[in-house]
Amino acid sequence: MQFFDEDLPLYVDPFLLWKSPSQQDNALHTTIINSFNHLNYLIKKKREDEAVSLLVDISECHEVGLGVSQTRRGTKISKKQAKDILNLFQDIPEYSQFGFTHFEIIQLYISGISKDRISDIACNYLKSFLIDYTIGQCEIHNIPIEGVILDSIYNYKTNKLDINQKVYLPVNPKTKEPIIFTPKRWLRFNTWINYEDYFQKYCPRDEIFNPNEPEERVKVLNFNRENYGVVEGYIEYKTKTIEDCKNDPLFSQIPILSARRKLNQILKLNTGKENGADIKYEELSASLLASLFYPHLDFAQTQSRTESGRHIRDLIFYNNRDIDFLDEIFTEYNNRQLVIEMKNVKEISRDHINQLNRYMQDNIGNFGVFLTRNPLSKAMYENTINLWSSQRKCIIAITDEDLKLMVEVYESKQRTPIEVLKKKYIEFRRACPS
Repeated sequence: MQFFDEDLPLYVDPFLLWKSPSQQDNALHTTIINSFNHLNYLIKKKREDEAVSLLVDISECHEVGLGVSQTRRGTKISKKQAKDILNLFQDIPEYSQFGFTHFEIIQLYISGISKDRISDIACNYLKSFLIDYTIGQCEIHNIPIEGVILDSIYNYKTNKLDINQKVYLPVNPKTKEPIIFTPKRWLRFNTWINYEDYFQKYCPRDEIFNPNEPEERVKVLNFNRENYGVVEGYIEYKTKTIEDCKNDPLFSQIPILSARRKLNQILKLNTGKENGADIKYEELSASLLASLFYPHLDFAQTQSRTESGRHIRDLIFYNNRDIDFLDEIFTEYNNRQLVIEMKNVKEISRDHINQLNRYMQDNIGNFGVFLTRNPLSKAMYENTINLWSSQRKCIIAITDEDLKLMVEVYESKQRTPIEVLKKKYIEFRRACPS
């Protein structure tokens, strides 16, 4: 599946190629690693400018349409970022001598490098293969192709970019921009090796931060550059848990019986955090909502950390905009994605509203949802109305009673659960001043 006008929120994970039982995938991973480590060769040959230029050029691959860009055309990394990456070959002796075995580890060293860059670099190194793969898929599915000119294709034999190459690919029917497919078996919502996972599960925080000191990302990156052994230990840990690394399926809904069971488990939970009630609430609710809102809201992702690492959003959906309500929140509030903050509390407070308000930024949109146990108090409801009046930001709350209704319509199939969310939105807008 491809979106013509914007990116698909998935990423190619090189680790999936490395662990694959397919000899072809293993060979392609070797291609990626050898190509990346060729940059080290250029550095040692005093050809740094050539290495910088090459790394900048391969840092964006708009033809594959993976990521979160609104236009399928992201920006390349800066020359400074490229130099910071290349300096790893000089600053860390092990990389200078042996090179990288998993280049996605650069996320643990360099600010501003995350899953989208890893995916784009991998796709650019494999672009020649992906072109052949795309043509093959088009033949299988009778997808028309046209002659197009690609800006560049990486040449594995010369380790250079072949410029302005004519190939035959499917194109966007409106813009005529070329489209390249990627195998679903390579795709994940996040790379198996990533900063967030490292920070949460492996990072020796006590060695990096003083008590009560803000846990800033830059201090972790600096520590990692001085402590190669810690990062290598993380790689060993991820390798030992390799069986848990699987591609993320696009989606399959849970059965009606399972939806009813999850609802009953949610309703039995006490509010608060005692006995892990808040964690259970989030896990059950995320699984339930992912099915209830599908396919109108898609690619559900839980506990998504912002790039700064300072905020964690509970649940984010991709807005497919295939019904009038979702198209309206895209048009009115710029929501290409929808954030749902899950709060297992007796009452939503002003602090909760302020927190959700902070998440509602340009890259998310100005429409947000609380999933909570009870309706907002009169004072908090008025607070959300004032927020809409002053900033045109919309916050609504879904409660236990709303979840019950969603499951009922999911079971009856007479209407869709997303209409319950639409109903709450209409009620909110009617309460707002005209």
